[in-house]
Amino acid sequence: MELIELSVAKRESTGKGAARRLRADKAIPGIVYGAKIEPVKVSIDVNTFDKVIRDNGTTGLFFDLKIQGETSRMVMLKDIQMDPFGLRYLHIDFHEIDMDAKVSIVVPVETEGVCAGVKEGGMLQIIRRELEVLCKPKDTPESVKLDISKLEIGDSIHVADIDLGTEIEIPFDNNFTVVTIVPPAGSSDDNEGEAEEAGVAEAAAE
Repeated sequence: MELIELSVAKRESTGKGAARRLRADKAIPGIVYGAKIEPVKVSIDVNTFDKVIRDNGTTGLFFDLKIQGETSRMVMLKDIQMDPFGLRYLHIDFHEIDMDAKVSIVVPVETEGVCAGVKEGGMLQIIRRELEVLCKPKDTPESVKLDISKLEIGDSIHVADIDLGTEIEIPFDNNFTVVTIVPPAGSSDDNEGEAEEAGVAEAAAE
């Protein structure tokens, strides 16, 4: 787990007017909360935060949050609210974490290997590009890596097939498809085509 150092300022004013003034001053209103602390309202420099996001993405981020006038807090990025066009940050939520407790984190899915089915003319279809994992912060994976080298046309990897070890869980109610190898375009194998459509419909329903 990588801790990103981020300095923020405390803010006292609240409400839409105060938030608009903050954004006009190139700052983002935010809040730090947790099970054992009173929420702390903060403001974050927009350029500093934007650089963090450009360098690291938005998933699975942990911060050594240095709040002006307070001791540092270890937090995770919980939520980013953007304007309807996705051009401006509106609000940031941080959640203080206990290093000994499991947290829910969304991480990207990555594939490894050269797929046997693709060599035969099939197409790799990634149904889920992100997965929720449950683990202690120190055990957070950068991604869920899936070996696809043995997959033939019509084969799939479902969430129940993924083993990340004893320290990392993937909570799920349905055994949904994560990746699948679909037949070449124009294939007459209707069963495999139906399986592809079922996988896409399943992902949409989720």
